[in-house]
Amino acid sequence: MTQNVLLQVNNLKTYFTRKPPFFFMPQRYVYAVDGISFTVDREETVGLVGESGCGKTTTGRSILGLEPITGGSVVFDGVDLAVASSAQWKALKKRMQIVFQDPYGSLNPRMTINQTLREPLLLHTITTRALVDEQVNALLHRVGLDPAQRHRYPHEFSGGQRQRVCIARALAVNPDFIVLDEPVSALDVSIQAQILNLLMDIQESMKLSYLFIAHDLAVVRHISHRIIVMYLGKIMEMADTDALFRTPLHPYTVALMSAVPVINKKEKKQRIVLHGDLPSPASPPKGCPFNTRCYMAEKICRTEKPELTEVESGHFVACHFYKKVQQKNSISETNRVS
Repeated sequence: MTQNVLLQVNNLKTYFTRKPPFFFMPQRYVYAVDGISFTVDREETVGLVGESGCGKTTTGRSILGLEPITGGSVVFDGVDLAVASSAQWKALKKRMQIVFQDPYGSLNPRMTINQTLREPLLLHTITTRALVDEQVNALLHRVGLDPAQRHRYPHEFSGGQRQRVCIARALAVNPDFIVLDEPVSALDVSIQAQILNLLMDIQESMKLSYLFIAHDLAVVRHISHRIIVMYLGKIMEMADTDALFRTPLHPYTVALMSAVPVINKKEKKQRIVLHGDLPSPASPPKGCPFNTRCYMAEKICRTEKPELTEVESGHFVACHFYKKVQQKNSISETNRVS
């Protein structure tokens, strides 16, 4: 692991057991995350996108130890979390935080905002009781809230304000890495922009690293340095944001991008509709996980699983026919320019 890498995920697997319908049947599993590998550099935002049920949230929770991993390893700043001691975990908890999707559900309705923010500050001895109120006021001011409102309860705030409180709670322990689990998906579009800009300002000032989980490619493009596209527990494509949007190489990525609204009405975009439902992660298809819905699938896709391969510098893709996708992109770009 290079010095600039903060988080390294190696062949991560997280399986959940399913109760068999009859006691004599073998144990069954849900393959939520099935052997993914990636890194997050210091002060970098890595976007994790895909449809609901692809394993995005489970990946984030597994990294933080909120879900027990089945296989692989998670190495944070040189420490393998699978074999970390209790003392190491206690220290790492301050450096790794999470902001959940539902700001109301992640806040205790019986605690005021003041109590919510005091708790991590005192639990991790970030400050003393004499200075804790001053620290709470500074946190609220940092996320754009009036400190005079700190004695209110969560239900007295709007959705955007509650998410700001959740961000303040994550910042209370001065972390290095934050998992942002769809932090703006439950908010209005105008509020989404405010929260995204706030997160980017905080990252710049506090030198943070983010794993930004979302299903909206337009949002991910705005905030991420690199993007990982997941499908059915596996990585389909991974590249720098500009490279991914310029030349997507996986049919699934192309289909996702075709759904992004176009601001310029003169720009024509062919909408690709994926037919069929997402297969169950309890019984993934053989070969390529995407073959049951892929508009370019051939016989080899149903029998052989494509490996995640670096086809360009920093651009990885798991597809047997990525060259055909690249050729189609080139033709479409030529037609658009002409």
